[in-house]
Amino acid sequence: MLRRHARAACTALVAAGMALAGLQAGTATAAPDGKPAARTAARTLATAAAQPELLSAMQRDLGLTRPQALTRLANEAEAGATAARLRQSLGGAFAGAWVDGAESGTLTVATTRSADTAAIRATGANARLVPHSLTALERAKRALDRGATAEAPVRYVDVRANVLVVEETRAGAGARLVEAAGVPRDLVRVVRTDRAPRPLYDIRGGDAYYMGGGGRCSVGFAVTRGTTQGFATAGHCGRAGTTTSGFNQVAQGSFQASTFPGNDMAWVAANTNWTSTPYVKGSGGANVQVTGSVLQPVGASVCRSGSTTGWHCGTIQQHNTSVTYPEGTISGVTRTTVCAEPGDSGGSYISGSQAQGVTSGGSGNCSSGGTTFFQPLNPLLQNYGLTLKTTGTDPGPGPGEPQPGGTWAAGKVYAAGATVTYGGATYRCLQGHQAQTGWEPPNVPALWQRQ
Repeated sequence: MLRRHARAACTALVAAGMALAGLQAGTATAAPDGKPAARTAARTLATAAAQPELLSAMQRDLGLTRPQALTRLANEAEAGATAARLRQSLGGAFAGAWVDGAESGTLTVATTRSADTAAIRATGANARLVPHSLTALERAKRALDRGATAEAPVRYVDVRANVLVVEETRAGAGARLVEAAGVPRDLVRVVRTDRAPRPLYDIRGGDAYYMGGGGRCSVGFAVTRGTTQGFATAGHCGRAGTTTSGFNQVAQGSFQASTFPGNDMAWVAANTNWTSTPYVKGSGGANVQVTGSVLQPVGASVCRSGSTTGWHCGTIQQHNTSVTYPEGTISGVTRTTVCAEPGDSGGSYISGSQAQGVTSGGSGNCSSGGTTFFQPLNPLLQNYGLTLKTTGTDPGPGPGEPQPGGTWAAGKVYAAGATVTYGGATYRCLQGHQAQTGWEPPNVPALWQRQ
């Protein structure tokens, strides 16, 4: 965990050979009837509108030029949508997906069924035939999670290697865990590490905040609950009732709910002197816009804002990782190559303009490099009934315009695989996100597939 002291995308598969240039420019091709086609994933996620501060950090930490950074964000948006559609169509044979290359120009999708490879390649992705499905590997990981100790603190599915990885800090701890859990040894690779994850105590949506009982953490993302303003952060930073003061040491609010261990999530309700804004604090104090919460795929770029070390970028390594800290086990976090230090806890992880999660913990530091984990934001929003504060949302139908009926609703958090009705049609969610006005299912094929 990372804490310390003060300031705080569903229609048919993407056609093979689709021109990326059109995606990056945010253009939509015309349908045969002359009407505008549905928006591309890159346009839906507004990758072309990435803030200069985020692009600069990607240039610095990922060794990219500005055009390369923009291309990478567009490619990652399209890859995420394509992978999500393939996961739906492959079902139990799906074995993971990832992007590669400086510009994330190559998407690879793994399957356990050789008959699927042609369909995968038809989307423009590479196909890889592997022995273990993602479902089987994640089932095995859950078995390990139940008996894990701090001597085998990190467990995750490496989709590239098609193996379940266990990191051990003491020789033999991984093997003992695997044997006790009854997990087939051929599913697991044990890796020795001298870095034990720890909470990174402190606050900030990059900005710092201070807890009344002592310590500093970082604001994750501004949220609302009804008319109440507030922010999402890490659960290990405080318990329900813990008071907070802001980056300026002015009374701010209090923790309304907190979960740790198990998960690492919390939210703070602010008093009337504070207003939620749809920004994350970027390099040099500039505002970086938040436009949604679509979780990005393995291999995608991600940047973090924290009150101790500021802006740093890296890549997403694995989703649904479990980590055992001295205080207990948390599950469902995402493992990244972004560095962090104490006081960065609770702070923002953002990919392009899409909120990803809040800093939980990690190992290493921003001098020698490190590994960090974030609590995904969508489960936090859903758990506490919160609405992410975003910019540039569509105002919706005007006076007198029809209001299509259905079960889809703005503000609701949808997981991949969920189904809704809208305008008389049924849609299946491809990528987990919090719905917002302008993201109605017919408008965003990167997020919804008509059934």
